[in-house]
Amino acid sequence: MDKNFPGGSKSRVNAAGDAVREARATPEDLRVIEEWRAAHSSVINTFQALLRSRAKEYGARVIQRHKRKTTIFDKLQRQHGMDLARMDDVAGCRVICPDVQTLYAFRESMHRARFDHVLKTAPDKYDYIKVPKPDGYRGIHDVYEYNVASEEGRHLRGLRIELQYRTEIQNAWSTTNEIIAHITKGVSEPKYHRGDARYLALMSLTSELLARSFEECPGPHPDLENGELVGIYEKREAELNFRLQLAGLGVALRGDPANKGPEFILFREGTQLELFGFETPSEALAKLFELEKSRPTADVVYVPRTTADEIRSTFKNYYDDAHDFLSWVAEGSEYLRSLR
Repeated sequence: MDKNFPGGSKSRVNAAGDAVREARATPEDLRVIEEWRAAHSSVINTFQALLRSRAKEYGARVIQRHKRKTTIFDKLQRQHGMDLARMDDVAGCRVICPDVQTLYAFRESMHRARFDHVLKTAPDKYDYIKVPKPDGYRGIHDVYEYNVASEEGRHLRGLRIELQYRTEIQNAWSTTNEIIAHITKGVSEPKYHRGDARYLALMSLTSELLARSFEECPGPHPDLENGELVGIYEKREAELNFRLQLAGLGVALRGDPANKGPEFILFREGTQLELFGFETPSEALAKLFELEKSRPTADVVYVPRTTADEIRSTFKNYYDDAHDFLSWVAEGSEYLRSLR
C-alpha cells in the first residue's frame, strides 16, 4: 500500500466513495475525496501538454477539465460496483478535430507516442464513432494510467485520465444534449436518460442526421431511409418546438474575462454565468471547493491551463449556445431531402 497516494491510499479513497454512495460520508471522507480530486490537476497538466504539442499539426483544439463533485457522486450512485479510486474520468482532456479522418490520425499519433503512461483500454472498446451509442453519442474515449519515473510524481502513479476525441460536429451535438437540461429547468437530461423521453429520441435522430450528412459514418438509426429520417425528425421537433427553444436561449457572461490567469472556474447557476481566473491551480481548486460547498445546486467546473476564448468555444452548454448545432441540422436535413 502506498500511503503517499492522494487521499491516504487507494483503499481509503474507495472507502470514502462507499460512504458517499451509502449517504454516511463524514467530513473526513469528503476531505479525502477533495485531496484525491485535486491531485488530478497534475495529471491533466501533463496530458494537455502532450496533446497540445501535436494539436497544431492536426488543426485540433484541446480543452481539459475536472469532473464536477456532483457528477462524481451521481456516478457512484448509478454504478454500485465502482471503486472510486478506479474512476477513470475524474480528470479529462478533450481533443476536438475538424473531421473524422483527422481525429483517427491524431489518436493514432498518441498511441505511438513514447511515454510511460499506460493505455488501459483496447482500441475499439470506447469507439462510439464506429458503433454509436443508441442515444446518439458519438466520439472516442481512451483511458490512461499516469506513470512517471520521477520521484516527485511517484505518489500520482495509478491516477487515471480519460481522453475524449470528438469532431466539431460531434462536440456540438454533445453540448446541445446538455443544454436540454436548461430548456427544461433540469427536468429532462437526455445525457443521463432522465425525464421526457421525447428529447432523448429527438437527439438520437439528430445524431443519425449529422453522421449521415457530414461524416459518412454510421449513426444510431442506419435502417431509416433518408426521407423517413428527416420526416420523423421534423415531426418530433415540431412536437417539442425544439429549434425555437434552442434559438431563444442565451446567457450573458458576468464580468470581463480578459487578463485573467490560465486557471479558470466556470460557474453557472440558473441564468447567472461567471468566469473566474486564477494564476495557480491551488487558488483555482480552493475556489472550486468553496463554490461546491456554498452553491451545491450550481454547475461549477475547473478548467486548467486554457483561455477564456477556448472555454467559450468548447463549453457551449454553459453559454446555452446551440447555433452551430442548429445550422448543421438544418443543412443536413436539406441535403438528405435532396437525395430522395
